[in-house]
Amino acid sequence: MNITAYQSFFIYFGYIIILFIISYFTNKAHSNTTFFNGNKKSPWYAVAYGMIGTTLSGVTFISLPGIVKVAGFSYLQMCFGYILGYIAIAYILMPIYYNYQLISIYGYLEHRFNNVAYKTGSSFFLISRSLQAAGKLFLMATVLQTFIFDPLQLPFTVNAAFLLLIISLYTIKGGIKTVVWTDTLQTTFMILAGVFTLVLISNSLDMSLFSLWDKVVDEGTYTKVFNWEINSPGYFWKQFISGAFIVIVMTGLDQDMMQKNLTINTLKKAQLNMVSFSVILFFTISLFLVIGAFLYTYAIEIGMEIPTKSDQLYPIIAQQKLGLIGACIFLLGVIAAAFSSADSAITSLTTAFCIDFLGFDSESLKSQKAENTKRGVHLGFALVLFLLVLYFESVNDTNALDTILKLATYTYGPLLGLFAFGIFMKKEFQPRFIPLICILSPLVCYFLQTNSENWLNGYKFGYELLLLNGSFTFIGLLISSLPIKKS
Repeated sequence: MNITAYQSFFIYFGYIIILFIISYFTNKAHSNTTFFNGNKKSPWYAVAYGMIGTTLSGVTFISLPGIVKVAGFSYLQMCFGYILGYIAIAYILMPIYYNYQLISIYGYLEHRFNNVAYKTGSSFFLISRSLQAAGKLFLMATVLQTFIFDPLQLPFTVNAAFLLLIISLYTIKGGIKTVVWTDTLQTTFMILAGVFTLVLISNSLDMSLFSLWDKVVDEGTYTKVFNWEINSPGYFWKQFISGAFIVIVMTGLDQDMMQKNLTINTLKKAQLNMVSFSVILFFTISLFLVIGAFLYTYAIEIGMEIPTKSDQLYPIIAQQKLGLIGACIFLLGVIAAAFSSADSAITSLTTAFCIDFLGFDSESLKSQKAENTKRGVHLGFALVLFLLVLYFESVNDTNALDTILKLATYTYGPLLGLFAFGIFMKKEFQPRFIPLICILSPLVCYFLQTNSENWLNGYKFGYELLLLNGSFTFIGLLISSLPIKKS
């Protein structure tokens, strides 16, 4: 028995009610400051656990199981690098943010360089996070469209508008304080959906989980982790190093991810949160890779035709092959992933714009004018994401995981170069032409990646392009720097 559209909508509506209940309780001691820093009272363990949902979001929930057929478990190579990256964030970047008592992490660039660097860094974040959040949200909205809106003969525009309206309403008051707690709910549903999917697949094949795992291991293809072919984009050291730097930029240099950490009242607890999170994330990603191996094994066992787009495998099996319970569980995971894709993104985009471009400070935050402005900005970014989601829907590219990581190599590279230069070079070095350098570096990388096979004896750039992008930015800043003349 498959799930009906009305049953799906009932589950969807019930989940929304839970979100608003959480929002109600987190808004009881509300102030403008609460929206931006949660009054510095978030428990570190809640932040660590909730960050799993934000990091995974719909991209991992849908895409990661799908890549197992082609890439096996090689994604774990990047995960080993992730752990190194999170340690670097905890002990290099977080002490800086806490030392300057920052709300927006790009305020560091103003302390180290000038207002132009500050605005440039924040601008790259606004572009990067908007595109990423919209891409993730689009992927989840397409699944919700299949389950709910298509059967009810409602267009995708209504789907996307409704989703972003709900997110705007439950975050517009409590902001990051609400997001910290709703993310714990979303993480729970995503992980439970994954675990129950494993159980349902094994039951459908009349096998125990261990027997099915042994079958997957015996097959061999799906569980391969390491790739030692140096010219391959999946080469271990490329993936490991890229993983470390992707984490540094997409978490440590990203206002969305760091804003949650900065709601913790002490640096020591924030560091404990980051290290704990890295371990939990590794095992959670491993869970979704195992789901992918089980899904492909299941499809082969029942003679099912494998969909041409890997992102469609999990939704098709959950909706059509695992019965009503399987479809309901998967739908709950999708709903959780959809909300986790955008709630913290809208909050962090609002924070960055209000603090970095409108100049909100501790005094102005107390005014009603600031509250009204913040709400307008918040709704404005919801509209921006809505328009971007419609764009993604028009081009219909659902290979989201690879697309978003490739996008990150271009948009986060300049941030990596800026922060690295600020941290590791003496303050006497003050670069000029910062916006120009930050624009030229990704363009050079794109030109190099396009021609690398012809110029570099068949070498293909993978995610390590991020490090190259950051390096070009760093070199450009160094060349343009002149020591400050002492009076």
